[in-house]
Amino acid sequence: MLKASRFLIIREGCQESPGSMIRAKVVGKKLVKEGPFGTLVYTIKQMKMYRGFSKMPHVQYIHTEASESLCGLKLEVNKYQYLLTGRVYEGKMYTGLCNFVERWDQLTLSQRKGLNYRYHLGCNCKIKSCYYLPCFVTSKNECLWTDMLSNFGYPGYQSKHYACIRQKGGYCSWYRGWAPPDKSISNATDP
Repeated sequence: MLKASRFLIIREGCQESPGSMIRAKVVGKKLVKEGPFGTLVYTIKQMKMYRGFSKMPHVQYIHTEASESLCGLKLEVNKYQYLLTGRVYEGKMYTGLCNFVERWDQLTLSQRKGLNYRYHLGCNCKIKSCYYLPCFVTSKNECLWTDMLSNFGYPGYQSKHYACIRQKGGYCSWYRGWAPPDKSISNATDP
């Protein structure tokens, strides 16, 4: 549906990441004549803010280009909740096709839980993409992202079901599960 770098949800939950991340329902839209081609302004009902509090504590409107060819988004009114990322500029939140935008009901349970409980544990970790074998991590704060090997850049099992988090001893590794991470594990290798 939406063309965004889906694996970024793994990192987008960090508070120090630039921009904003919210869960919201679109309740209205209006085309305004900002810029040469117009801007769509979506009125939203914000359900939760995951990051961006300091720049804009409450988001009421989302701005995007009117044309999809200019990376504008088409969101459904009064139909779905969305997880939206974007940037705040001059008191307005902007988003587009290059931002992470997904219907809330399309996120896996692991992704939804990760936003609330896990992703912040990996803010000091780096995700290293693996495009072809062999691939290796080069430092203890890296997690090797292998979805690119079999999914051609689309979200794979790893990005939908795992979180890269810091473990005991400062090592980062992929974590999946309902319980809090085991503090005795120093470096898990799954996946």
